[in-house]
Amino acid sequence: MSNKHRNVLQAIFHDPISSNVQWREIESLLRHLGASIEPGHGARFRVVLNRHEFTVHHPHHGNELGKTEIKYLREHLAAAGATLSRYDEQSKPADSNA
Repeated sequence: MSNKHRNVLQAIFHDPISSNVQWREIESLLRHLGASIEPGHGARFRVVLNRHEFTVHHPHHGNELGKTEIKYLREHLAAAGATLSRYDEQSKPADSNA
């Protein structure tokens, strides 16, 4: 994962909840994590990540997700196993002595 994706994931799981995460950064992160994203009705997008399905709303005014949407996204990413700690575990270099 690039530092850009890691920073977005960190912003999503940071307390207090950030309110300045851009939709395009969220979409890029989800695609990087292997999610399928399909447009739904209006500003809704159906996301399937690790067999976990949820809906994300594109912001109507501007491109930043609100705190409520970030909290909702955080809960679903965690349920799908896409947490910052899990990502850090997977991106550690393999032990060369093994």
